[in-house]
Amino acid sequence: MLRLLLFLIAILAAMPLAAQERRPSHCIAIADAAPGIAYIQKAAYTDPVPEFSVRISYIEHAMFLIQTEGGLSAITDYAGISLGDWLPDVVTMNHAHTTHFTMFPNPDIPHILKGWGNSPQPAEHYVDLGEMLIRNVATDIRSRFGGPPEVNGNSIFVFEVEGLCIGHLGHLHHEPTDEQYAALGRVDVVMAAVDGGMTLPTDAIVRILKRLKSSVVIPMHWFGRFTLDQFLADMADEFDVVKPDTSEYIVSLRNLPKRPTVMVLEPMFLPSFDE
Repeated sequence: MLRLLLFLIAILAAMPLAAQERRPSHCIAIADAAPGIAYIQKAAYTDPVPEFSVRISYIEHAMFLIQTEGGLSAITDYAGISLGDWLPDVVTMNHAHTTHFTMFPNPDIPHILKGWGNSPQPAEHYVDLGEMLIRNVATDIRSRFGGPPEVNGNSIFVFEVEGLCIGHLGHLHHEPTDEQYAALGRVDVVMAAVDGGMTLPTDAIVRILKRLKSSVVIPMHWFGRFTLDQFLADMADEFDVVKPDTSEYIVSLRNLPKRPTVMVLEPMFLPSFDE
């Protein structure tokens, strides 16, 4: 019996990490606020992710690396950065500007998810990787030359992992409709462009974020401290503001902040695995 038990333990230990079962999330159901405090920890993106947690690393512009305990990785608004021989499992892209996509993603990346469809048909993604589920909600983008908007030209991507719902608003150009808010559901952590006008005016993105009521907001797509500071000032009445002076944030259901929080990460390119 002891030999059989040891044999079963060895089999379980040898199972691929990426095949781990995903913890159920509450994205489409409004849940009570989780207790706890924001958890900040400086760590290299090559280090293991702590148990029941997700690591979010701000790379630049609108690119974030999202990593799981089991070893899955996704890069948002991927613009073609190189990390040596290492490749993420998933990249998402939007094409409002060339800094949010690449025409030549490495074909060896297992899942390349475009945020735009064949207008007016939206992109539709529902990628279940076991430990992580990625889905999208399509939105419109403005024409660059004053013409009609490109219907369904952008996607808000949602990553469901470790019971958390992590949303990336992409190059959002309009306030979501009630139907789009409903499709998003509860979003615990949201990355939002706060450039003050290239995507949306500051008052509009503040209104959207206050309606989403996410536990954590991570500003992105800011091009100077003035716009960032204006956004933070407008959020301060309902959100705490935390500036950890790091590019990384480790979060789990058990340590979401009690009070909604704006987490200001500093962008930093990731060193190559080969370095």
